[in-house]
Amino acid sequence: MTVDVSGIFLELDLQHAYQGDVPALAEFIRWAQAALVERGDSPTELSIRVVELAESQSLNHEYRGKDKPTNVLSFPFENPPGLTLPLIGDLVICADVVKQEAAEQNKPEIAHWAHMVVHGCLHLLGYDHIEDDEAEIMESMETRILLQLGFDDPYKAEQTTDS
Repeated sequence: MTVDVSGIFLELDLQHAYQGDVPALAEFIRWAQAALVERGDSPTELSIRVVELAESQSLNHEYRGKDKPTNVLSFPFENPPGLTLPLIGDLVICADVVKQEAAEQNKPEIAHWAHMVVHGCLHLLGYDHIEDDEAEIMESMETRILLQLGFDDPYKAEQTTDS
């Protein structure tokens, strides 16, 4: 689906490889647009694939060497030399992991879905959280974006339990 809202032209391909309920396409678009604001009015193409546990585990093992399912995987697209396409990449989100983590973190499922889309999009833009200073920047951006979307700080529960 192609949309142009708030000056952000986004073409989002939402693929369902999951048998249960997931948020509406409009929600995925809203969350992705909020994370991609810094691209300005550059046209952007993005694919989000919602998957079952087995597919998430297989991809996580193949691309990250971790033999377990994970919440979100980000696959940035690199333009070949001499070619410029608006595609920024693909996100693969495991619905069951998102639902389980939301329950464990005692937060609304919809808030965790939004967090995973924002988190994944920031990875596609080049942000990371491997080093502490990078994590601080990325988490700060995630929190700001999610607050703008009307959700709580996604790290608030972690900060409370770590203290």
